[in-house]
Amino acid sequence: MRTSLLRSMESALRRSRSGSSHLLRRPISSFPHNTSPLPNPNPNFKRKKKENMTSNMTSLLRSIESTLRRSRSGSRHLLRRPFASSSAVPERKVAILGAAGGIGQPLSLLMKLNPLVTHLSLYDIAGTPGVAADVSHINTPAEVKGFAAEEQLGQALEGADIVIIPAGVPRKPGMTRDDLFNINARIVKSLCTAIAKYCPNAIVNMISNPVNSTVPIASEVFKKAGTYDEKKLFGVTTLDVVRAKTFYAAKAKVPVSEVNVPVVGGHAGITILPLFSQATPATNALGDEEIKALTKRTQDGGTEVVEAKAGKGSATLSMAYAGAVFADACLKGLNGVPDIVECSFVQSTVTELPFFASKVRLGKNGVEEVLGLGPLSDYEKQGLESLLPELKSSIEKGIKFAQAN
Repeated sequence: MRTSLLRSMESALRRSRSGSSHLLRRPISSFPHNTSPLPNPNPNFKRKKKENMTSNMTSLLRSIESTLRRSRSGSRHLLRRPFASSSAVPERKVAILGAAGGIGQPLSLLMKLNPLVTHLSLYDIAGTPGVAADVSHINTPAEVKGFAAEEQLGQALEGADIVIIPAGVPRKPGMTRDDLFNINARIVKSLCTAIAKYCPNAIVNMISNPVNSTVPIASEVFKKAGTYDEKKLFGVTTLDVVRAKTFYAAKAKVPVSEVNVPVVGGHAGITILPLFSQATPATNALGDEEIKALTKRTQDGGTEVVEAKAGKGSATLSMAYAGAVFADACLKGLNGVPDIVECSFVQSTVTELPFFASKVRLGKNGVEEVLGLGPLSDYEKQGLESLLPELKSSIEKGIKFAQAN
């Protein structure tokens, strides 16, 4: 409205200037006049009248111009102000460890697109400068820096608010997440030792599999370093939620953007338990057998992709997407956005196990609240009982590894 007013004033001012100068240039004789001349015209009177008119018009134009300048200055100031200038978004540094890998590269791209990221730090043992250069050309505000080799790990981590760890070897046909353990456990232990040293207060998002074991490993490393905060360590199980939403929406014939399905337990095989009885929007169109089939497909989603890629990769793209979704939720929580709830594998008292995936409310310090399971169907209760022994074994395996190495 103010801009429109200013434009109208400018236009009027131009017309007034043009018109007044034109009027002042015209001889008196050119004005419309009666055929009868004015009685006893006085040349001195005409000259003084013309001078007064000129002075008054010039004064008026200067007054309008001065007002217009002040208004324009004010409007530009208003237009430059952000919508929430009193509570500007804080600067946030996100570090990705394993940024040159199959998950790390698309994850780096997605985090570069996130407007909440101010500084994006990319680390891997090799190949990171190229990834960083590529991603840095994208015209979004986040500043990108690449770091390669162990001697630069400290620089990559210093000042990080969130550290995302997709580092590790990928799955291959016939390989389970637990088959990855011996290799990835050592990688995770090394990286977490550096996190404890260079950014002990950072939120850690663990993607490296097997998450059921790598999260306990990380907790033990942080405990040993004296930096463990259970509110800031997350196993990223978002891909299980993403798959459950997608599969449910297709079967229930509802828009996937409207679907929500909590997934609890762990992040491998039968430890993944989607709670379709709590899915929204609710539907009566799915029978028991269809629910069982959806559950099985969600649990085997990773294997489905590995087999489809015929040994040439794993679920790197969907995992990168899921990792970006969860990191975005953590950033919003850090920034004080209320009611941010995601499923994650965290330290928990929901069951007798020390770690468990369930819905978590995120806040400025990481975990604000670990939410309960809610009402379960008989099928889900059975699934919960079945997953506990396997999940317990995976957790203990991680703890024992960390304590022995």
